Amino acid sequence: MKVLGIETSCDETGVAVYDTEAGLLGQSLHSQIDLHAVYGGVVPELASRDHIRRLPILVRQALAEAGLDIGAMDAIAYTAGPGLAGALLVGASVAESMAMAAGIPALPVHHLEGHLLSPLLAADPPDFPFVALLVSGGHTQLMAVTGVGAYTLLGESLDDAAGEAFDKTAKLIGLGYPGGPQLAALALQGTTGRFKLPRPMLHSGDLDFSFSGLKTAVLNVVSGPGWQAEWAADLAADFQQAVVEVLTAKSLAALKQTGLKSLVVAGGVGANVQLRAGLDSATRRRGARVYYPEPALCTDNGAMIAFAGALRLAGGARPEQAPGVRIRPRWPLAELLTPAGG
Repeated sequence: MKVLGIETSCDETGVAVYDTEAGLLGQSLHSQIDLHAVYGGVVPELASRDHIRRLPILVRQALAEAGLDIGAMDAIAYTAGPGLAGALLVGASVAESMAMAAGIPALPVHHLEGHLLSPLLAADPPDFPFVALLVSGGHTQLMAVTGVGAYTLLGESLDDAAGEAFDKTAKLIGLGYPGGPQLAALALQGTTGRFKLPRPMLHSGDLDFSFSGLKTAVLNVVSGPGWQAEWAADLAADFQQAVVEVLTAKSLAALKQTGLKSLVVAGGVGANVQLRAGLDSATRRRGARVYYPEPALCTDNGAMIAFAGALRLAGGARPEQAPGVRIRPRWPLAELLTPAGG
């Protein structure tokens, strides 16, 4: 089964072709970082317009790399949510129109499920069951995963997601957009221990997260008396260490609670070097193992959507036959999925 995947949930335009027998055949990706950098964040209207410009080009590129045309596809999968409404509409409209013209089904895919399943595209993929840590700009969640669509929510952020806290903290210390990667790079130049930052909910006894208080602690530091700009790298290092400690501790607790030995990390923050080092070391000591997506698949991309769509279709998902653009800008993952073991 060959599936064309389209991702336009925010500020990356991604297209890919996935074959259930031959694997990933072609992919193309465009990032809008330069477009939004001047504004210090994503401008939804500009994002949507750029998706319109880029998507036809990227579809042709992905199909050309795969050596196929749209007539060879068995289905088209597209991100239906969550995400920016205008951006989602672009991808959904293109996907549904192409599917109608080609006489093939179009399948709406949940963005977070794409991230969750993306480590299965790696050369050394995990086996079910596993614990998944979804950690991105908009979401921080721990789930027990026993199969495609069989997930149990173990814990989630009660306020800011980890990636969101990275971005907001970056802005507080004067970094540009995208803040998270810039803060992570700055942290590598700093030394930890200068600032006493909290580890929110580290000992809460559950698997939930909270990062807004950590962000507020940084605000208190930079707005307080005696703050010196040359301390920014040390503050970034202390902030990053606090986030890594909390994510690592909660992930280990999830493994212990479920009795599982495999941890999957997905989402943009999963590319963070210090987080990977912390998780690798901690799980190794516990006799467990961590799996990550390929670096190129940590950000939003079409490959994860094509792959998730293919797995859903292979599992018997039946796309609606009536044509129509279906998006869910606010789409809780729990509404899509069957609880593990249920």
